Amino acid sequence: MIELAPRHYHPDTTTISRFSGQPVLIGAAALVIIVLGIGSIALWRAYTGTSPELDRLAAARQLQARTVQASEQLVEKTKGIEATQQESIDQLQVVQDQLTTVRRLLAAQQTDTRKLSEQVGTLTESIDGLRQSFASAQSSDPSPVARRSARGKFKAIRSAHRKKGKSQG
Repeated sequence: MIELAPRHYHPDTTTISRFSGQPVLIGAAALVIIVLGIGSIALWRAYTGTSPELDRLAAARQLQARTVQASEQLVEKTKGIEATQQESIDQLQVVQDQLTTVRRLLAAQQTDTRKLSEQVGTLTESIDGLRQSFASAQSSDPSPVARRSARGKFKAIRSAHRKKGKSQG
């Protein structure tokens, strides 16, 4: 068995031993200090009228309201951008349709220009031929009757070409 050594009296150990011997007294004193602290905090809050919990709750609600408002604004701006984008797409399609129409008209006009160039070339050849025949007819027969008949032929050919050009156009 283990023997315990007798305790010697020491002046510092007597106060500690008094409190350590009565844990209920220490617990009660701690409880009174805690209750007094909580009471003083409650009185301070009641006197000043502010509560950190209420402030935090109000700040959280305000933050939620701002978040909702920002989200709604973002949705509205997104819808506006979508509408603008759709309008741009529609306008681009109209421009593309107009460009296609202009291209078709330009191709038709180029075709008409080619036809007219060919007709002008044919007329030029006919006029040259007529001039040559008129010049040869004049040099071989200088009579006024021959000149009238050549002019009549020239007018007949010219009116035939005009009628031909109108019927093709």
